[in-house]
Amino acid sequence: MLISTSRKPSQKTRKFCKNLARVTGSTSVNRGKMNMRELLLKALELEEINLAIVNEIKGNPSKITFYSNKGEVLLAILISVTLDNNEKLNMAPSQLKVVSGVESLNVLSDILGLPLVDIAEDNFIVISKADDLIAKIGVINKFGDKLNFQINVKKILEAAND
Repeated sequence: MLISTSRKPSQKTRKFCKNLARVTGSTSVNRGKMNMRELLLKALELEEINLAIVNEIKGNPSKITFYSNKGEVLLAILISVTLDNNEKLNMAPSQLKVVSGVESLNVLSDILGLPLVDIAEDNFIVISKADDLIAKIGVINKFGDKLNFQINVKKILEAAND
């Protein structure tokens, strides 16, 4: 997956995109003046299947829209994020899996190109229910440590119907 930002992103949003790319084994590019068509062409050039664009409000990541390489919206979610600016995210994306307790977000495993499993021992993205949110998306590394990188899903705006 190719990950990029809206135009003129804050440093926090750029850092979030780089960390998200590192955790998921994706590619992150600075958008610059690229329009949507150019981003889709860049994804094809880099042999990435999907595209994620991170938008922000007041300098903080606030929305992620996932697109297919044909420009179709696969999923759009309103988010807030928790991340430690000093933590190095050590992951082995080639062994990464998705464990989901929120059925409406199971589509993320397809978007990310990762297997959806019921139980994982290490290196997995966990999607769990939360009282005040739709879900929390966290990351567990190969040592079983929960990384200080969390995506709080506030609302699902759009999801592709299969």
